[in-house]
Amino acid sequence: MNQSIQTLVCGTFLLVTTFRATGAEELASREELYAGKEFSKAFVNPPDDPERPNVLLIGDSISIGYTVEVRKRLKGKADVYRIPTNGKFAAYGLDNLDLWLGGRSWDVIHYNWGLWDICYRNPESTNQGHRDKVSGTLTATPDQYRQSMEKIVSRFRKTDAKLIWCSTTPVPECEAGRKAGDEIKCNLIAEKIMKKHGISINDLHAYALLRLSEIQQKKGDVHFSAQGYSYLAEKVVLEVSTTLSE
Repeated sequence: MNQSIQTLVCGTFLLVTTFRATGAEELASREELYAGKEFSKAFVNPPDDPERPNVLLIGDSISIGYTVEVRKRLKGKADVYRIPTNGKFAAYGLDNLDLWLGGRSWDVIHYNWGLWDICYRNPESTNQGHRDKVSGTLTATPDQYRQSMEKIVSRFRKTDAKLIWCSTTPVPECEAGRKAGDEIKCNLIAEKIMKKHGISINDLHAYALLRLSEIQQKKGDVHFSAQGYSYLAEKVVLEVSTTLSE
């Protein structure tokens, strides 16, 4: 190798090395920024760094969808974990809460239940999840939901964590097992409980509505596109970051 080429190669190497050492993330590749399966799989939690705060995400498939993006955006600022399953409905969450909280000390818990609670299911339905809002049975009555949420909050308040309740995202028209507007009633029940206990609120419902037609996975589906989950993650990260700084 001649001297000019060698100098160029060495100079480039030094430039890259220096660049990586500065942590200039806005110019780095995704491969450099995100190492480890926790940045590609929601259910793979990061290794615990005792120097960083611990954040726990609890919720259904909507929270599963934004988990990885939240981890990426909080990389180096907080270790973001999630429960090892779909949080389903509030009564299910209550039954599993002690297991999910485990022995770890949580700095922030961001949580939601609702979409499963307001879902009508019929074992004879051929829709995914046996959803059937015409002939099905409601998973939880408003009073059952209220009771479960009260008990969940009571359990959370026994931890030292700062709490963020996340409102249930919109139910579109034509959804097979849910009636549009029921999520608003569900949110009002939960919101009243949170305000009574002075718990922070992440109004993801209102945030999603701002761009709902753009971010839906498909018409009549409560789920979101990849772009949609990235959009929701922005709001979750904002709320978590704000709470951590308080």
